[in-house]
Amino acid sequence: MALRPPKAEFEESMIKQLGAVPAAEIAKQDAYNKKYTATGELFGAYGLADAAAAKLVSRKNGVADVTDGPYLETKEYMASFYLVDVASEERAYELAAEMPWADQNPTEVWPILHATADDV
Repeated sequence: MALRPPKAEFEESMIKQLGAVPAAEIAKQDAYNKKYTATGELFGAYGLADAAAAKLVSRKNGVADVTDGPYLETKEYMASFYLVDVASEERAYELAAEMPWADQNPTEVWPILHATADDV
């Protein structure tokens, strides 16, 4: 499963209001990461660069054709994600509910499809 924490604008609003994400908030996130890494359920937590740094890649004449983009038409974009391996969807929901800011903004839970017919 992939967990998508609160939308990027939530963190941006914290930075605007406070000048930075407070150390106590970072510590909460670090504790969450360590807790679920220790259980073997968290494979990784990854922050993504600003959308302005993203590129679009297609293939033309057999070679990579890289252009600037994507050009977002919304403020909402995926700023980070967590990759977890859990026994059930319910367990993924439990981990999502324990995200440090889950009481203020929801966390999206996305199943990751594998190569079995059960996933389709």
